[in-house]
Amino acid sequence: MASKTLLIVAHAPSPNTKKLAQAAYDGANHPDVAINVLLKSPQDTQPEDIMAADALLLGTTENLSYMAGLTKDFFDRCYYAVLEHKQGMPFALYIRAGFDGTGTKLAMKTIITGLHWNQIQDTLILKGDWQEVFVEQVEELAMTLAAGVEAGIY
Repeated sequence: MASKTLLIVAHAPSPNTKKLAQAAYDGANHPDVAINVLLKSPQDTQPEDIMAADALLLGTTENLSYMAGLTKDFFDRCYYAVLEHKQGMPFALYIRAGFDGTGTKLAMKTIITGLHWNQIQDTLILKGDWQEVFVEQVEELAMTLAAGVEAGIY
């Protein structure tokens, strides 16, 4: 049985963002990676979920040049409860942005810096009109994070 857990918190308000959340789950559950994977929406995620995780993958939409309101709510509810306990936690982020994603990326950088989480690679920004390649990119990001956590790299 896998001993490490990857928590995926994905804001998925549309059919396409649901595809991205599923791709993250599928990538983290790659047959060659033995890790527990939990997929939750921001509104259903509690501090206890973060405390039980060895790594976190966050997916959000960009709304009005900022993260989705439910993603912000997730951090509002969980930030201080996990701040002292999860420093150094491996973390990855993807943003589904119709325009450019930079406002969301900057806001997320501020939060992640404050939490002292270890962002394993630069933010994946999926911008512009929908492209099916977004699904593959998110799947690869999740697989990379899961494999690194399982191997003890992160």
